[in-house]
Parts: sequence; structure tokens; C-alpha cells
Amino acid sequence: MSFLPFSNLGADIILGTREEFAVPLAPSAVSMFAPRGACLTSQSGPLWVADTGHHRLLGWQNLPTQDGQPADWVIGQSDFFHEGQNAKGTPGNTTLSVPTGIYVCGDGLAVADAWNHRVLIWKEIPQDNNVPADIVLGQNNFTDNRPNRDEQEAGANTLNWCYGVFYHKGKLFVADTGNRRVLVWNELPNENGQPADLVLGQPDMFSRNENGGGTAGASSMRWCHDITFWQENLVVTDAGNNRVMIWEGMPTENNTPCRVVIGQKSFDFVELNQGVYFPNASSLSMPYGVDAFGDWLIVADTANSRLLGWKNFTSCGVDAAALMGQKDFKSKSENGDFGLPKRNSVNWCYGINICGDTAVISDSGNNRILLWRLK
Repeated sequence: MSFLPFSNLGADIILGTREEFAVPLAPSAVSMFAPRGACLTSQSGPLWVADTGHHRLLGWQNLPTQDGQPADWVIGQSDFFHEGQNAKGTPGNTTLSVPTGIYVCGDGLAVADAWNHRVLIWKEIPQDNNVPADIVLGQNNFTDNRPNRDEQEAGANTLNWCYGVFYHKGKLFVADTGNRRVLVWNELPNENGQPADLVLGQPDMFSRNENGGGTAGASSMRWCHDITFWQENLVVTDAGNNRVMIWEGMPTENNTPCRVVIGQKSFDFVELNQGVYFPNASSLSMPYGVDAFGDWLIVADTANSRLLGWKNFTSCGVDAAALMGQKDFKSKSENGDFGLPKRNSVNWCYGINICGDTAVISDSGNNRILLWRLK
């Protein structure tokens, strides 16, 4: 067994307040509650974190250099010491409700504001408190927040529990999780409520059934969550089917089937850890996060509290080549031993974002963010 290309000394920097269990923490410039997403916008910063449980974004102007370094900025709350969905008020262009996915898009930033059923876009990366978003997707305006705009069917311009967002070569991708699909805008949207151009996971823009209304297959999804490109191949985590889907290149037609899956032996299997309690080198349990580093495809195998790495492969269900967070491929305990968090442990790792040689890991169950040097 080999280990992923992370520093053997553990995370270089740990952000958040050290706590034994993932209990609600009072908000501050240091503490987080179950952060699910983070984005290092350049190798030197700014760093933005989706502090999901506190319904806010925390921003650091520069790449943090010490453990527990307080954030410089907050978006979503009046100050560092308040919390609550939409700041305990109505939705607006500076409020959030369960923010999860976050990613650089062009010169700006996109955030999947999941429980407001929308994506917020800033045309420039925010560098201050409560900078208002410029564009909203999934809703007509910044004050509406109904799933699928209160319609029974989905549409090219609606969202329902959207958890993931990604940007690549001018295209914006959104994991529209509650509609069991990925939406693609061929160009960065420039107006509110702009409809998507492409859908994956459903036969058309109006359908929203789990696994397309049938059994799992190469084109269906159950709980898509995160998106990346690996060697110019589209990759989507399908957490509800306990697998990761990989297309050959970039799909250009609606409902294009993927080329292979990892985590399952074939397209029609869906059970967590392939139907047994303990994992193995080829199984997954609710994989939420994914990113690429050189030849590596790195998956946050969330419910197994580990990170797995694959390199080149052409068939379904191949074994991972490397591991981090557990002593071996058959272990799945939080923090590796059900103990206190360590610099090299994870507990329900929810997301991974890689910028340059730094991996930013949303270690949600430990209420912290890990900045880990890659080698």
C-alpha cells in the first residue's frame, strides 16, 4: 500500500477551534461548524471557506501561516459573532443558507447556496466584509429561494438543493443535487436566472427522478455533489450511488453516459462499501469531494473518513493506488482510531480543493480546515 502525496508530517496549517466532537460551536473569527467547502483562489490567497453550519463565508486575505489564524472577512452575517440561515432574516445578495460548494470562476467566485436553492456569483473575488453577489442562478432575484421556483418539474433555470459548483475553461458546472443532475453553462452567466445549456444525469431539463426514474446506469445520478476535471476528463462524485463517475473528455450532449465509475464494480451497483460494512481498496461510502493533482485523482471518501487516490485506469471498480487518513484500506474509523483529531487525521472529510501544491481539506466532522502541502 502506498500513501497519497501529502506531507508525512500532517497538515501544515489547521484552521478552526480544536474540539473533540462535531458539536455546534459559537461563531467567531476562528471557529467553524462543519465546514463543507473551501477555495484557495491563488497560491498566496485569498482563501474563502464555506462555514456551512454558521451559514456564512469566512475569508483570509493571504494564505494563513499559523494554526487557528482568525479570518479577515465574513460574508453572510453582520459580524463574526452571529449565525443563522440568511442571518435570521430574508434572503438577499449577502445572505446564505447552508453554503457548500465554492470555486473560482474567471476573475470572481461562485458559491452553491444549497438551502436557498441558488448559486451566487461575484464578478470579482470578494476582499471585504459582506460584499454583495452580482448574479444569482436558480432564482429570478436575490429574495426568492423556493426549490425549482415552486414548480413540480425542474427547468433549465431552476435549482433544488444545489451543493457543488465548478468552473473550467469558461464553462460553469453546478451539481443540482436535489434534481439528481449536473447543469452546465457554456459561458459564465451574466444575468440573473440564466438557463443552463447542458444537463447530465437526466434525459431533459424537466426530469428530476432519482437515477433517471430507473436503476443506476452510466448516465444516471442519485446524489451528485462535486465536480472536477482530471486529465481533461469530466469527473462527478455521485455520493448517493457511492461512486465517482468519469466521462471521456467533456460531454457535449444531454444525458451523455460516463465512461467508467470507481467505487462500484459496474454501473448498476450502488451499495455503500459494495454491500459490506468495512471498506476495501475499490469501495466508497458517500464520496462527496474530488479534485486532481498531476496524475492523481483524489477522492474524499467521506463516510469512511479517508482520502483515496487513483492514477490511470480504463475499467470500472479498480483499486485505489494510495490512501490517507486510515492505517489500511479496510479501516473506516473517524480520525483513524475514533480518537481526538490529529494533524494527519480526518473525520467526515467533505471536500478537497487543490491550488498549486496546497490541498485545502474541509474536515467537516472535526470543524476545521486543513492546509496540507503536496509533494
